[in-house]
Amino acid sequence: MRLEFEEGADGKPARGIEFLTDFWEAKYLREYIRDGGSKIKFVTGREGSGKSHFLKLVTGIARREGYKTAAFSARDIWMHDFREIYIEIFRQCDILDCLEGVSRYLIEEMGFDAREIPEGMKFIDYLSQNGSGDAITKREIRTQLKQIFLDNPMLDNNFALACSMLTGSILGYPVLEEQNRELLLAWLTGDRTIKLTQLRAMGFYPSRITKYNARHMLCSLAEVIRMGGHPGLFIAIDDMEILISRSSLEPVHYTKMKREDTYESIRQLIDDIDSMKHIMFVYAFDRGLMDDENAGLKSYQALWMRIQNEIVGERFNRFTDMVDLDRLAAQEYTEEVIISMSETLAGQQNSTLARPLGRETAREILRQARTGAVGIPGLVRTAMQEVKEDV
Repeated sequence: MRLEFEEGADGKPARGIEFLTDFWEAKYLREYIRDGGSKIKFVTGREGSGKSHFLKLVTGIARREGYKTAAFSARDIWMHDFREIYIEIFRQCDILDCLEGVSRYLIEEMGFDAREIPEGMKFIDYLSQNGSGDAITKREIRTQLKQIFLDNPMLDNNFALACSMLTGSILGYPVLEEQNRELLLAWLTGDRTIKLTQLRAMGFYPSRITKYNARHMLCSLAEVIRMGGHPGLFIAIDDMEILISRSSLEPVHYTKMKREDTYESIRQLIDDIDSMKHIMFVYAFDRGLMDDENAGLKSYQALWMRIQNEIVGERFNRFTDMVDLDRLAAQEYTEEVIISMSETLAGQQNSTLARPLGRETAREILRQARTGAVGIPGLVRTAMQEVKEDV
């Protein structure tokens, strides 16, 4: 069951989940990640616990805070090869938009006001129009590009060179032919159809992007995002329980080898996360991925030992890296919260038949949630449908 509790008219999500989303916004998106930290979180819960809704909310919050965001499902992207993950993240991040931001920074560093350049005019043409497009100024552009990209220790050398040339094409100098521009973008996206000899003709000698260097490339992408004026990169990956699904109806099927390769990839990401900057990963999955000892997370000891040793206190810990939405709901979802959620849903139905839930129904939902297989958001959705049918 996929839940879509949209934001209310005041721009805020239904109460209850705000206990966590407000905390993430304040502590991670506005402070820790923005200040250069990186984090990986896991979100779990029963069917109907609101995992997909939670991912949608925090992705929207990250976007409003200025982050570049990438959100996708493990049903659509193979998880065992980090190259595939990198490609999807890169595809969603619009690197040319980031490089536009870098070009504006370079223009300011050279003592010009980027806002004074007419829309559609390249910087080099603006300089020529004002009698400043001489050899000395062109050399300064090259020097700035080198300092910004090639001298940046956070960037892979090949990634830096490609971005330097693409930024030059935005500025109008050094000149980059359209065909070569497309080749550079194709290499950055991991396109295997391009020939490396075509790139070498440009004085560019990269290796292909593989699962072995894709994490390093992702770090470079995050740095370019930061250089482009964004606080960081937020990545949300849903439906990870597909790793243990045996249904023939699923779009992808994970063999034991692919599943263990996925667990190893996540293990490596956990080990590398402290060396990354301005990146936040959130993985979401049904509780079955936690509980299945033969194929789930517990079956891969190297990963399980890194995520299971958190101390569980009496109250929900908002700093926890393993977020249990059922536990959060048990603490924060009251009758008033459930009624508020139903009011939000009723307002989205665009029908006079939709009615918010009463207090008695809210109380019954809380009772069912304590022992049932479906989380509170799912129970609210079901109850709303029943109320509508009875009207």
